[in-house]
Amino acid sequence: MRFIESIFEKVRKHPKRVVFPDGELPRVIKAAELFYQSQLGIPILLGRREVIQEIAQRESISLDHVAIINPEKSSELPVFCRRLERIGRYRNLELKDSRTIMVRPNYFAAMMVQYGLADALAGGVSASGGALLRPMLHLVKPLPFADVISSCTIVELHNRPYGDDGVLFFADTGVVPDPTMSQLATITVQAGLLARQVFGHRPRIALLSFSTKGSARTASTEKVAGAVTLARHIAEKSGADMTIDGEMQADAALEPALAEIKIGSSQVGGRANVLIFPDLNSGNIAVKLTQLFAESNTYGQILMGFTRPAADLPRGASVEDILSMAAIVALQAIEYRKLYPPDEEGD
Repeated sequence: MRFIESIFEKVRKHPKRVVFPDGELPRVIKAAELFYQSQLGIPILLGRREVIQEIAQRESISLDHVAIINPEKSSELPVFCRRLERIGRYRNLELKDSRTIMVRPNYFAAMMVQYGLADALAGGVSASGGALLRPMLHLVKPLPFADVISSCTIVELHNRPYGDDGVLFFADTGVVPDPTMSQLATITVQAGLLARQVFGHRPRIALLSFSTKGSARTASTEKVAGAVTLARHIAEKSGADMTIDGEMQADAALEPALAEIKIGSSQVGGRANVLIFPDLNSGNIAVKLTQLFAESNTYGQILMGFTRPAADLPRGASVEDILSMAAIVALQAIEYRKLYPPDEEGD
């Protein structure tokens, strides 16, 4: 069974509501149709109803059980504006100004997931980098231990023995350019929690470097080695069930024979299913090279560190990419709803 099909199977047992802020794009509308037809839940498109309906008719897309919300006409808009005005950085706004912000689909969608009007968010398709992350940072609560927001890409290799049946998690691949030791430790635990939700069992996390267990000593390798210790402490303190090791080279993390030579006894070496990169350069380059050189599917960016699941998709995302990422954040929402109930804030 393909990785994404296993995700679909799990979500069908607990269908969710996923909001798509880029609701006027034909490929997003098509993905919403397929989301419902795949029995994954109810898709919510943000945009002008007449525009979405016209596109759907032209493209022969069914809007059966597809919810459409125009932020400018929504009954929730005044409520969202009042909530925005109570946030510190927006406190001096007047209603007219807060309305200008809240009618933006990414802001409206972030407020929807924060207050339980949607279970997850899949966006970024029509925006430049940071356009979705910014409202998420401003409006959605972070995880209790998160000192940084980061991202993860899931890589599915075909005819390769690595990870779990060819599935690996790469982090951080899209947000933090040069994480500190503390931030790298947090990214490690965040990626482990995500992998635990998807795999259903203990993740094996390798913190990567050009050095293996002190074979070279630089400020960079020392940062990675220190992050291993900090990540283990965070995981133990938060009760997260994961195995963490490093610093190690990529081949030692993935090839059992090389791990035996370079590391010796290790629960992670040669068996890693989560790879943590020392900086954004290496993480992003690794994803791009894997896409080009290996027969693989990639699913990202999954935003990590929030109490609500969200995906920031690339602008070139296909219908299948959008549908797949919506399914992944819907799967996250199953667990998130138990851990972080929606705010029931009065107005």
